[in-house]
Amino acid sequence: MVPVTVTTQPPEPPAPRRPRLIATDLDGTLLRGDKTVSDRTVAALAAAEVAGLEVFFVTGRPARWMGVVSDHVHGHGLAICANGAAVVDLHRGRQVVDVRPLARRDALTVVRALRAAAPGVTFAVERSGGIHYEAGYPPFHLDPGAVVAPAEKLLSTSVSASTAVFAEQPVLKLLAHHPQLDPDDFLRLGREVAGTHAEFTRSSPSALLEISGSGVSKASTLARCCEERGIAPSEVAAFGDMPNDLEMLNWAGTSYAMANAHPEVLTATTHRTASNEEDGVAAVIEELLTR
Repeated sequence: MVPVTVTTQPPEPPAPRRPRLIATDLDGTLLRGDKTVSDRTVAALAAAEVAGLEVFFVTGRPARWMGVVSDHVHGHGLAICANGAAVVDLHRGRQVVDVRPLARRDALTVVRALRAAAPGVTFAVERSGGIHYEAGYPPFHLDPGAVVAPAEKLLSTSVSASTAVFAEQPVLKLLAHHPQLDPDDFLRLGREVAGTHAEFTRSSPSALLEISGSGVSKASTLARCCEERGIAPSEVAAFGDMPNDLEMLNWAGTSYAMANAHPEVLTATTHRTASNEEDGVAAVIEELLTR
């Protein structure tokens, strides 16, 4: 007799229950490629809040770049910015209401370690009041008032005429850019040479590392916000597309990867949705509201 091979398909994940809180990344997830929120997504977010679901925007963006979604938060008005380093009240002029800073000493240690391990690296320092960067760093056209100086000076406690305006502001994150390295290889290198001093992640298609204080991530700040509200991880549905979303997606009881997500995100999540260009977040919210 010819042996019969029986193949079995892995079981489909159970249909998720309606959550109490929706946590969504912005760029590459909720926002379309042109950085707008579609009418369908605006309607879905409003319907979620009417139904009693809280909506948190959880992003690597600083507070000053949240204007694109400020009009679409209806109830609580809070957002988690800078990869968890700041909680922002969008109803009060994007006021920062909580900060989890990167210690200056740790930031300087990271700068020295990356300069030695990756020649050609340049840095930017994101403080609560704005971003400042080195001469070779790709300029931020949305931040024309930035101070341009070496990272060591930008992180110094000594006050000069150029640094007096921000010297007392907490550091939210350090950014490191390399013009040649593969983005994922650069992330692994950063964690290898300085991972004991800070949290390393990335959300850009280029070799751009986002570096926060130890223990600071989208997930850890979201967990704190949920604990304050009596919301368990099992009651959270999270959406994301890049490595800086991984901890949040792993923490949430239900996680969705966008169709356009990084391979690691696709592997880590139980559920999939359509791409950001196809309103993938809105499609899931509409489905959840029918449950």
